[in-house]
Amino acid sequence: MSMPRLPALVAILLLAAPLRAQVPEIEYAPRRAAVTARLPDSAVLVALGAREPREDFLVFVQTPRFWYLAGYLEPDASLLIVKRGARITTTLFVLPRDPATEAWTGARLGPAGAAQRTGLLARPATEFRGALDSALGGGKTLYAVADLDASAVLGPDDQLMESLRRTHPGLQVVNAGEIVDSLRSRHSPAELALLRRAIDITVEAQKEAMRMIAPGKNEFEVQATIEYTYRRNGAERPGFSTIVGSGPNATSLHYTEDDRPMAAGELVVMDIGASWRGYTADVTRTVPVSGSFTAEQRALYQVVRDAQAAAERLAVLGGRATALDDTANAVLAAGLAKLGLIEGADAVYDAPRGGCRRRLAAGCSQLSLYYNHGLGHGIGLEVHDPTVWEYAPFSIQPGAAFTIEPGLYIRANALEILPDTPRNRALIAKIRAAFERYKDLGIRIEDDYFATESGVERISLAPREISEIEAAMKD
Repeated sequence: MSMPRLPALVAILLLAAPLRAQVPEIEYAPRRAAVTARLPDSAVLVALGAREPREDFLVFVQTPRFWYLAGYLEPDASLLIVKRGARITTTLFVLPRDPATEAWTGARLGPAGAAQRTGLLARPATEFRGALDSALGGGKTLYAVADLDASAVLGPDDQLMESLRRTHPGLQVVNAGEIVDSLRSRHSPAELALLRRAIDITVEAQKEAMRMIAPGKNEFEVQATIEYTYRRNGAERPGFSTIVGSGPNATSLHYTEDDRPMAAGELVVMDIGASWRGYTADVTRTVPVSGSFTAEQRALYQVVRDAQAAAERLAVLGGRATALDDTANAVLAAGLAKLGLIEGADAVYDAPRGGCRRRLAAGCSQLSLYYNHGLGHGIGLEVHDPTVWEYAPFSIQPGAAFTIEPGLYIRANALEILPDTPRNRALIAKIRAAFERYKDLGIRIEDDYFATESGVERISLAPREISEIEAAMKD
């Protein structure tokens, strides 16, 4: 089901003034209507927002699904939707005004302010449980958009569901999060305007980092420069933990310690993303600490860049994610074979049980030795946001926002952890010399893309060609 389009005038204003852009309140009602349209004629749906942090020095961040449905950014809020045939009632429950608490945490809207802000009927949070019990009545099913987990330790949302089951014997709780996610996979012009601003700030942070990186600097200095650039440009926070990995740390996908002096002759991977009004960018660049790539770094980098370019050429409206993935894999495998890091583009090895990311008919592709993540993902209210690739027809459609991010990681222990088999011993003997040349090099290149009615556009225009990066670092 496609989302209703934003009126053209509102879209134009948003694109003309991205610094002030917000998702207008008129978008939230159609989102809720699209969710309830997928529910039975007699249904009760509850959406639970994030809880107030236990310590008031911790940062509160609203849960993405609740944010998407209500646009309400205060803690301990809940949304109750009751559908009785064509009659649908929607109530927002929020924390009341409390001057003593507000002296510590800041002013609250309270029910009156929330109603004015959202246009919804708003009531105090203390009345939520009674209203929910009454709405359920003799019903046997509750549709929940909440943080539900089957682990042994129950979180607050799970505890509420357990309490409801005790009060209403036989109650079935249906996780309705996927219904919301299927709608989130297509972004409105207002959402894309916010996301574009997040990406622009992230690109600026990449450029600032390239200008200051030098031998002897610490990874945390790069992190500080990046996050300062976020705040200086109005972003509220990093959308995820900033990844700055140099030398051997560049081969760890989600290294976030960011505390190692960088040395001449090394690479540094910067996987970063600013959050602007809740929407998160995700842009990765790999640069030489010395400002110039060595011969080995240049060769391996070009393999990754060629794979990204090949996938980009297939990133068109109607393009299938599997086609992008297959072509990137083929380019990476051919490049590794040329460098002597694998035996051939279709060569295989004996992988540990459950340790094969890319399986061929004859075994595990040797590409998996150095490439163990996917080609891309959606971006939006979360850095790994739902994408149209996850829902039928599994192709790029207008409204999609996604990444393309191939990588190669020559971890120092990659050969040591292989199962001791005749095939693997022969492989190690053949590639050992090349492996020692490229060991400890990690490279990832990641860009952000929008799909609109006019096609697919790359948004993250940070330097990425070898010549561009070296020029930026000389600036």
